[in-house]
Order: sequence, then C-alpha cells, then structure tokens
Amino acid sequence: MSIFFLKSKRTSLILIAVLSFYSIVSYTAPAYAMHIMEGFLPPGWAIFWWVVALPFFVLGLRSLTRVTQATPELKLLLALAGAFTFVLSALKLPSVTGSSSHPTGTGLGAVLFGPLAMSVLGSLVLLFQALLLAHGGLTTLGANAFSMAIVGPFVAFWIYRLVMPSGKQRLAIFLASAVADLTTYLVTSVQLALAFPTATGGFMASFIKFAGIFAVTQVPLAISEGFLTVLVWNWLSSYGRQELKMLNLIKPES
Repeated sequence: MSIFFLKSKRTSLILIAVLSFYSIVSYTAPAYAMHIMEGFLPPGWAIFWWVVALPFFVLGLRSLTRVTQATPELKLLLALAGAFTFVLSALKLPSVTGSSSHPTGTGLGAVLFGPLAMSVLGSLVLLFQALLLAHGGLTTLGANAFSMAIVGPFVAFWIYRLVMPSGKQRLAIFLASAVADLTTYLVTSVQLALAFPTATGGFMASFIKFAGIFAVTQVPLAISEGFLTVLVWNWLSSYGRQELKMLNLIKPES
C-alpha cells in the first residue's frame, strides 16, 4: 500500500507539471499583452537591470545546486514550483501599453525553496516565455527578472517568515503570495517610471500613473493568486507531506 501511494504521488506531481507546461505551450492565440516587451526599455536601462539581476541568478544557481545535491528527492517538487510560476505568469490581462497585469506564481516556490532558488526558476520561466510565447523579451529579461523573479520572491519569503510565528500557516502562504504579486508590479511601475518620466512631474508623476493603471487589475489578481496558492499548498499538505517535512515546512506527526 505504501509503495502504491508513493508511486501515485509521484505520478500526480509529474502529471501536473507536464499538463501545466503543455497547456501553455499549446496556447497559440496572439499575445497583445506581456511583461515589459522586447525593445520597450531604452538600452541604458535594459543593460542596468541585466547587471543588477545577474548576481542573484548566480547565487540562485549555487542554492539550487545545494538543494538538489543534498535532497535529490525534491527535484520533482522543484519542477512543480517552476511549472506553477510558468502557468500563472502566462495568464495575461492587458493593463497599459508596454506591459500587462498577470499573476506571478513565485510565492509558492519562495516559501518552499527560498528566494534565491526562485531567482533562477523565475528567470528561466521568463526566458521560455520570451522565446516560446513572445511574452516579454530578451533585452528586457533583466528588468522582468528583477521584478518578478528576485524582488517578488524575497518579499514572499520574508512575509511568510514574519507571519509564521502566529501559527497561521495558511494565512502566511496567502499573504506571501499576494504581497509578492503586488510588489512585483510596484517594482515594474518603478522601472517604467525611471525609463519614461513625464515632462511635468518627472518620475513620481509617471510612477503614480503606471501604478494606478496596474492597480485596477492587479489588486484582484493578487488576492486570487493568494487563494490559489493556498489551495495548492493544501494539496501538497495531503500528497506531498514527506517533501514538506524534508523542507521543515510541516512538523512530523508525533
């Protein structure tokens, strides 16, 4: 019975990861909205964000190497976290010329594996979306990675750590995911405002304009993402308890 359960759990995780990837890759409708699109940022700002994002990516590779070498059993869960980010961040809602509103899906992976690991997973997700779906771009990959794959996961991780002493784990998961989503778009608004300050009002006026437009769709999206992440966490708590115990995210039964 225990062998059958383990096989069933692995099969479920593999099936979810494969179906998630297939459902996005097989989607061929035109993409009118995306992350900061290819060529949208001035060259100077595009290079700047690449330089800022690269050190986190390198540190993330070291973090992932340690995790996979110490606990190779977690590779499947790692793939699931990446697939979850891929699926959610590919659900685009047009928000403003040059960018879009969408869930990010990085909160779950940040809680499971830490923010540095998500800097790699999130960057790879953005790379695949740029190459396969024309969502985002290669020149703007550094900017998109900094907002979604670096700042968002770090915020999610620390929100989870701050709320967990209350003992309300599901609330911590919800807030980590929702606040990371909102923070990602605040950072995107900052990036766009820095690149395109208004003639009257400069950076601050431009930031208020971008953030205000994003908020119309992003606030309900962030709340929805928080609830969805809790649902996935509940599923993992039932069918992936061994992996969560290995990550010290749930306590072994007495």
